Amino acid sequence: MKKLHASGEDYLEAILVLQKQKGMVRSVDMARHMGVSKPSVCHAVATLKNGGFLTMDDGFFLHLTNIGREVAEQIYEKHRFFTERLIAAGVDSEIAEADACRIEHVISEESFRRLKAVAEAES
Repeated sequence: MKKLHASGEDYLEAILVLQKQKGMVRSVDMARHMGVSKPSVCHAVATLKNGGFLTMDDGFFLHLTNIGREVAEQIYEKHRFFTERLIAAGVDSEIAEADACRIEHVISEESFRRLKAVAEAES
């Protein structure tokens, strides 16, 4: 399995979110959701397919592989966690979303697990 860049993680997370909302996801849905060009999505999809993170069926619908879903779920969990904590701390929701998106890619798994454990113990 290849190592993903932050942008690849963002695409996997977006596919997961769109699948939860719509059920089926095409590249055009990704471009609209992420505010990027269709060629950007096509390039990312090709990279993620080559890495074994997703597949595309005959109807051009995107499907996460098991490893793709695992990565997407981890990123989405971090995104929600940091967004919620930042908003609770009084950060504007748009800023919280943007900051959470950056934090989710750089924090180590150990640090995230420990922060999450502390937050769960407090609630």
